[in-house]
Amino acid sequence: MIRRFGTPPRRAKDYRRRAGVYAILMRGERVLLTVQSAPVVELQLPGGGIDAHESPLQALHREVLEETGWGIAAPRRLGVFRRFTYMPEYALWAEKLCTVFLARPTRVLAPVREPHHRACWLVLDEAIERLGNDGDRHFLRRLRG
Repeated sequence: MIRRFGTPPRRAKDYRRRAGVYAILMRGERVLLTVQSAPVVELQLPGGGIDAHESPLQALHREVLEETGWGIAAPRRLGVFRRFTYMPEYALWAEKLCTVFLARPTRVLAPVREPHHRACWLVLDEAIERLGNDGDRHFLRRLRG
């Protein structure tokens, strides 16, 4: 059974399953996050959907680079959760299967390429408080101990 966070699915909606990968990137007491400014403002773990031609790890590297500009090393799978949400950028009701990895941020490799995103470093406790979804917060709390 995969743990669900957030609101339960609505009976009248047809949800499309979307697998995604997300990274917790720590440097000391700080965590690298992405701020998405549109279509809604949200602080989130960097990551996103796995394209048809990609493995989860290929997608993780690509998504982190696109949303933060950073490269990563030594990804380690922490777990998975699901959430049911509306994705306005795709006009889609989705059951998101979110696999979370812990990885080491290496260095900035490129400018942020994802429109309406920017990289942001926050102290762990502030990140936990401000993240946009309960699943992301759950995995950061587990790391904090």
